[in-house]
Formats: sequence, C-alpha cells, structure tokens
Amino acid sequence: MQKLEKKEQLDELRVSSKERMDQTRCRILICAGTGCLAGGSGEIYEKMCELVKDHPEVEVEFGKEIAHEGDAKGVAVKKSGCHGFCEMGPLMRIEPMGLLYTKVKVKDCEEIFHRTIEKGEIIRHLLYKQNGMEYPTQEEIPFYKKQTRLVLKNCGHIDAEHMEEYIAIGGYKALEKVLFTMTPKEVIQVVSDSNLRGRGGGGFATGYKWQQVARQKEPVHYVVCNGDEGDPGAFMDRSIMEGDPHKMIEGMMIAAYAVGAVEGYIYVRAEYPLAISRLKLAIEQAEERGLLGDHILGTDFSFRLHINRGAGAFVCGEGSALTASIEGNRGMPRVKPPRTVEQGLFGKPTVLNNVETYANVPMILENGADWYKSIGPEKSPGTKAFALTGTVKNTGLIEVPMGTTLREVIYDIGGGMKGDGEFKAVQIGGPSGGCLITPHLDVCLDFDSLKKMGAMIGSGGLVVMDTNTCMVEVARFFMNFTQNESCGKCVPCREGTKRMLEILERIVAGKGTEEDLDLLEELAETITETALCGLGKSAALPVMSTLKLFRDEYLEHVNEKKCRAHNCTAMRKYVISPERCKGCSKCARNCPVGAISGQIKEVFHIDTEKCIKCGACESSCAFGAIHVED
Repeated sequence: MQKLEKKEQLDELRVSSKERMDQTRCRILICAGTGCLAGGSGEIYEKMCELVKDHPEVEVEFGKEIAHEGDAKGVAVKKSGCHGFCEMGPLMRIEPMGLLYTKVKVKDCEEIFHRTIEKGEIIRHLLYKQNGMEYPTQEEIPFYKKQTRLVLKNCGHIDAEHMEEYIAIGGYKALEKVLFTMTPKEVIQVVSDSNLRGRGGGGFATGYKWQQVARQKEPVHYVVCNGDEGDPGAFMDRSIMEGDPHKMIEGMMIAAYAVGAVEGYIYVRAEYPLAISRLKLAIEQAEERGLLGDHILGTDFSFRLHINRGAGAFVCGEGSALTASIEGNRGMPRVKPPRTVEQGLFGKPTVLNNVETYANVPMILENGADWYKSIGPEKSPGTKAFALTGTVKNTGLIEVPMGTTLREVIYDIGGGMKGDGEFKAVQIGGPSGGCLITPHLDVCLDFDSLKKMGAMIGSGGLVVMDTNTCMVEVARFFMNFTQNESCGKCVPCREGTKRMLEILERIVAGKGTEEDLDLLEELAETITETALCGLGKSAALPVMSTLKLFRDEYLEHVNEKKCRAHNCTAMRKYVISPERCKGCSKCARNCPVGAISGQIKEVFHIDTEKCIKCGACESSCAFGAIHVED
C-alpha cells in the first residue's frame, strides 16, 4: 500500500479510487450497522458473496447499460453503515438502480441475485410500501425524501470498512485544503463564522471553544472526541462511527491543526464494539496511508489518534468526568473553573466535541461558512441527527435541518402514530430532557426554541408516546436511570435523585399524596440549582416537565389511585364482564393466588383484595371477558 507523502499522491488516489467505483457496474450495499446485523445482515452479506463467487459469468443489465464481466468484477458486495430506516431492516441497496430492498432475509438472496443482479428485474415484495404505494428507490421513500442528510450522507452508500471509498467521494479534501491553503487562525475563523454549535447537547459555540484552546500559552494541547452516547434510545454517534468513521476522524484532524494538537483521543462506550472495531480499522488504514502520523502529506503537521473504551457510566458523557476516565481515574466531574479548554486532559488545554460535531467540520471547511449558515436558522444553523423511536410508524435514524418542526418529523418522516393512535407527547433530549405535547408540534427543533419550552435537543433522542402512555411512569423511568447513573460525588444529585425516585415509586404504587407533588417540585428545584455538573443540574427536568404538562395525571394517581393508561400495575382493577363470561373457570384455574371464584357455567368474580394484578386471568380468557376497569 502506497504511503501518501504529498498532496499530489492523495489526488491520484482519489481519482483511481473513483474510477474503480465507477467501473463496478453493480454495487450491492448491505447494511452492516448494529441494528441490521442483529437482524441477520451478516449472514445475508456472506450469502451474497458466495453467490457472486459461484457465478463468475455475470451479466448485469440496468436500463440500456450492460456489463459482462468474466471475472465477476462487475458485481461488488459491500458492507455499508446504517441506512437509517431501522424499522425496515435488514436493508440492501443495489446500485446503479438505486433500489432499496427492505426486511431482506437470507432466503431472499438467490432471488435477488438471479432476478435483480442478473436480469435487472425489480422484486416487488421486497420494496417499501406505504398507503398502497410502492417505492423502489430510497430517494422516493417519504422517510428519506423529507430529510436533509449531510452528516449521514455516506452512511449506507459507501463501504464502511475501506478508506479508499471515502477518499473517492471527496474524503480528506477539506484536510488537504486546510493544510495547504489555510492558517490555523483562518480555520478557526471559518468554524466561528459558520455558527456551528456542539451537537452533544449543550449547543456551545464550536469555534469559540477552539479559539479558547488555541490561545492558551501551554504548548501541549489535546483534541478529544466524546463518543460516549449514553442516552436511552440514542444511536446517532454510533451510526456515524460505524458507517462513516473517516468523516469524524477528518474533523478531529482539522481541529488538531487549528489548535496546535498532535494527539487526539476518541472515547467510546464499551457497549459499542462494532463502532470500536470500525474506528480501529479506520485509524490503521489512515496510518498505513500516511494520513495519520508524522509530517502528514509532507507538511509539518503531525497527529496521532488513540481509542479509549468507557465502562458505560452515563456521567462520563460530562467533559471533566470523561477526561478523568481517559486518564485512568474514576469518571467523576470536578468543580469548574478551570474549564476543559484551560485544563482538560492530563491538565492540558483540550478541545472536546462529540462525534456529530466533528463530522460537520469537513463539510464546513470545504463548502464555506455561508453555505452552512444557509441551512436552518441563523443562530442554530446546519442539520441535526435524531434517533426517532416510540409509537411512531417509521422508527430509525433521521437527519433534518435545524428549525424543522416536530410535526414534520413525526408525521411526514415518521409516518404518524402506530395503529393510528393519538399523539400525546414526545420526550426529547433523553434523561436530561423534557416533554413536548400537542400545542408544541409546530415548535422549531433548534437549541434556542426548545430552551424556551423547558426542553433541550440533548444528543438527539426523540421518544414519541401516544395516549396509552402513563407520564408519571415515564418520569419514574427516567429518574430511575438518572439515579442509577449518578456518580455520587455531590449530595444534591446523589441523595436528591434517590428521594425523588422513592416518591415517584410511591405514587405509581398507589400510595402517593398531594404533598408528594410539592416535595417533588422542591427537590427538583434544589437539585437543579446546586448539583455539581450539567448532568445533575438537568436530572430533574423530565419530572419538572411532566409535572407542569400532565399534573392532572399525577393528581389522578394520588387522589383517585387511578392510572388512565393502565400502565401502573398497582392501580389496575381487573373485572369480569357478565355478558362475555361463559363460566368456563379457566381464569380461576390460572389465578396464582385464588382470587377468582364462581360456579361452572355461571359468571365468575374477582376478589380485588386478593388480586395481585398479575394479568394471568386476562391473558388466559378465551372470550375477552376480563379487562382492566376504566
């Protein structure tokens, strides 16, 4: 493998790599992201490789274009990153037709090979369908059509494990431009002018952060990437690391050049083994090509990257806790100032951004600050990736311009509510976020607009909920997560979240009082004002948000001992409908505590004092006679 020692060699590699991709008449891109691999895409990849190998004479006919390759070089089977449409996985994209096959199984491979690859036919039962319409190509599907995929543009379209494909589509062009035509100050100025804000949750100005590090007199500076994505249901950063690792690495290299750093660290949670594997491979390939190491492309710029695996502590998403963990210490936040930009990793000035932030940098440097500011609102430009989950029809990874409304995300991209249910709320920002409800559907998704609503973008988790969701239980769930993940360093977070969790558990168990609601508010305010780190300060936000927006549900729980969504087990009251009961006694025979009595061929009855709310009677009744009382 040739080591790139000057700019011209990188340009030559880009041209030759692009030619090789163009000469391949058929590319089969199989999603090899974590979600699709769990659904069997690894076996699909192996099967397609086997079919191509066993058929050396392959004729590919797409429209008027025909290629006959005796050595099967006309067909390439590739592992891509996450395509985003996780609801429909495993996914397979076939180029140049642009076909997207959904819910592919190993048994479909031979049909795909013989009908689509050999004959150019479309297999209709593998196409995505919505409202009676078939969508052969990915770009036509409403889920994708309404998005603006910039950070995620390459995910699903290139081989995630070969650097040459990233280079072929323009990868490392921004680095080349920076090294040969710009000074570090000019790079920082472009990033500052673009108004790029950190995508990790806080929305801090990226250019200003870089500027603060660059001006520190200490000669040793570090660049760190936060890949410790700990929010439940969030997988934006993971998908970038798995599907387009070089984009993030290029962004880190540009940051290092701008602030004068020669070493960088990527902190990834150990629960992301595939992301770690792909990052290691990407770093090895960049080192072999000379794009990482000493005197990159013959310049004075040198940079090396290291990977650190986190042990899964949510608090290590906080800057000072993360750097402490890299140093080999327990991941706990410290009092500030001094801040990370002054004394970060190993006590040196440190640039700390998350994966998505770095992935934006190459595009900004290549296309300019004005191009970036043309996307989205002026104070929050660019796009944002969201993990769309919950009771929405089309779940998955999406990317939209900042300022897109919640309504567009849920109904245009997400396809609306599952089972035509009624929208109730969306939890945004994970355990540190808040809720938005129906009147907020037209609120713009950007840093400033959400802050006014008492919510935050966070890392980008969007959990959509319908009317079958109990908001008190939602608050309890997130508080349970936050309390478990508290590092315990400061009393407000360590003890305060524990007390809040105890109160919430008491309420969902049917033992709460109205005084408990006042105490929850008091504790939430105290924790927010006195906790040591940003995670502690936002720990009570889900409770504060649900108390404000769904206080009537809390009052039902404490006064009427009733859960309207029937989610809280302790408040369920099972009853037998006399009209439907056939007197078969099956419910009585299945009750583990003997709470059901009656005579054969007569209506049975449930003793609510004995009933333990297990639901065994309801599931065993063949006539639908048992249900939870409204």
